[in-house]
Parts: sequence; structure tokens; C-alpha cells
Amino acid sequence: MQQRPLLIRLKPYFSVLDGPLLFILGLLACSGLVIMYSSAFDFQGRFADHLRNYIIALAVMWLIANISPQTLMRIALPLYVVGVLLLVGVALGGEVRKGARRWLNLGFTTVQPSEIMKIAMPLMLAWYFHKYEAVLKFKDFIVASILLIVPVALIAKQPDLGTAILVLLAGLFVLFFAGLSWKLIIPVILAGVIGISTLVAMEEKICQPDVDWKILHEYQKNRVCTQLNPMHDPLGKGFHTIQSAIAIGSGGLAGKGLMQGTQTHLEFIPERTTDFILAVYAEEFGLLGIIWLVILYIALVFRGLIIAGNAPNTFTRLLAGSVTLIFFTYAFVNMGMVAGLLPVVGVPLPFMSYGGTALLTLGLGCGILMSVQRHKTLIAR
Repeated sequence: MQQRPLLIRLKPYFSVLDGPLLFILGLLACSGLVIMYSSAFDFQGRFADHLRNYIIALAVMWLIANISPQTLMRIALPLYVVGVLLLVGVALGGEVRKGARRWLNLGFTTVQPSEIMKIAMPLMLAWYFHKYEAVLKFKDFIVASILLIVPVALIAKQPDLGTAILVLLAGLFVLFFAGLSWKLIIPVILAGVIGISTLVAMEEKICQPDVDWKILHEYQKNRVCTQLNPMHDPLGKGFHTIQSAIAIGSGGLAGKGLMQGTQTHLEFIPERTTDFILAVYAEEFGLLGIIWLVILYIALVFRGLIIAGNAPNTFTRLLAGSVTLIFFTYAFVNMGMVAGLLPVVGVPLPFMSYGGTALLTLGLGCGILMSVQRHKTLIAR
């Protein structure tokens, strides 16, 4: 019997890639590579490393897309348990770097377990609500909240407030999509608004050096106070925010052009290839460039929510919805941080910022969305 051509035999493995989502990601990747070429002009090898990280993320996305949601459901609980145990291991004997205990040496490699929880958390809660869908009661939301609070508390204790917030939001998105009552959501929103308003109104008093915030570390207090008034320490804690604002403003409508950003190429923008790459982009491509990025992120979220809306069961719907809003959270927090509207918390701009771990996590998330989309007709309700 004549053997089929290689391309025909490989076609089923690549048909798992969702065309619209892949197109949006391609545009984001091209934008990211262009601005990385400019921002990493004096970081030898960083552009090549960034391109390599894209390729690895693409491979991971393809691999996860070929895994059925049923398999993802089976690994949800073990992955969550392993993640929590690794976080406990970090708390007991993790490596300390730059004053934070976030890494665990396993002998053959060093891992950062908090990154695992960005995916393990929505997987676990989606599995939990799927399992108890038929008899879902208020106590199930209490149990789910405990499952969420345990790893978030361990991550916050490291301390790593930025990652703790991302993991917390990933879990809260699942709770929201699972049907959490607005009677519980609205009071939390009101409390947040009141808290932020109080911070702004009392900034002069509560940001004094001798005021202890108790629940936050000193550096976390400084980040919040710097966001409220970066001019208190323009050459120190407020330097990032001020230089970022100057770069964004100097970009104007159409920007100064690729490789023409003065704030970037005179090295006034700290962390210009990672957390503050948006400031570089804004200076060189202006408001029009930022609008282009926002459109791409809106398209990414819109496509993800369509996939979630078409998902065939509770597990895939909750998982796809949560992963999609994680992308939104990354973009929203980073843009707010760079614009000076939110405290600096070390959240990368999705598919733009340099960082292998972040791109790997994003690739996993996109692979999950593609898996849900590809296998939706094969999943039994």
C-alpha cells in the first residue's frame, strides 16, 4: 500500500492550532521582536535569546494544544498538589536572592514554584467546580476559596506580591465564571474603591518614613507611596515612574521612530527590555503604536472569550475564561504600571517583555485555549 505524503500525515498535529488566535499572536510577536531589537541594542545576545524564547513558547503551545482537555483535567489535582508542596519547600529551605525566598533547588535544576501556580490554580479550580457542578452549593465556593488562599499566602510570604496578585486573580476569575454571586463581589469592589480613595487622601500622613503599614513589607509600602507621588524621591524610588512618563510623553502621536528614542538610547529607562518595554514602544511609535497594541490585546481577549463561550463543559469553559482574563490582567497591570497609574509590581507585558519564564507561561495558556477549541466537539458533556 502506498504511504501517504509526510505533510498529509503531519496535518492532524498542526490542525490543532487555532487560526485567528495564531494570527493575533503572530502580530504581537512581530511587534515584540521589533521593539526588542531597539530596546536591547546594548544587551549582547538578548534579541537572539528573545527570539529563542518565542520559538520555545510556540513549541510548548503546540504541545499543549495536542493534549486533550480530558488529560488536562486528570493532571489538575496532581499539578496543584505538587505546586503547593514546592511552595512549602521554598518556605522551609528555598534559595534567597535579592532579599526574596522564591526559588527551590531540586538538585538537578532550580525552579520557581510560584510560576507553576499561575496555570495550576485555574486548572485546579476549574476541575473542582466541574466535579461538583451538579450539586454546587455555597460551601463549595468556601472550599474553592481555601484552595486559592493557601498558595497565594505562601507566595505573598516569599515575598512576591506581584505573582501572588496574579495567582489570586486567576483563581477569582474561575470563581466569577462559576457563578459567584454579585452580592459578594460588589462589597469587595466598594471596599477596594474606599481603600484606594483613603490612600490617596491620606498619602502625606501614611507615607511618612516612621509609619509602619504592618501587613506590607517596607519595599511594598514604598512602591505604593512612590506611585502616589513619585516626586518625593525623583532620583531614587520614583526614577522608574518619572522616566517612563517622560518617554511616553515624548513619543507624541506617531513616535520618534525605531531606534530613535532618546530616553531609551541614552539609558534613562530602567528595565527597558522587561517591565518597562512599553515606555520604549511608546517613545518610538507614539500614541498610534499604543493604540495598535491595545487593539491586539482586545482581539486576543475577545478570541479567548469566544473559545470559552463555545466550550462544551464546565471545566473547559472555566479554564478558558480564566486563562483569557489572565492575559488581560498582565496587559492591564503592566500598562497601568508603566503609565504611573498602578504601583510597580514586576508584571511583564504579554508577548513583548523579555523573559523566558513569562513567555513559557503565556505559551501554556495559549496552548490550553487551542486545546479547548480543537477538542470541543470531542468532549462529552
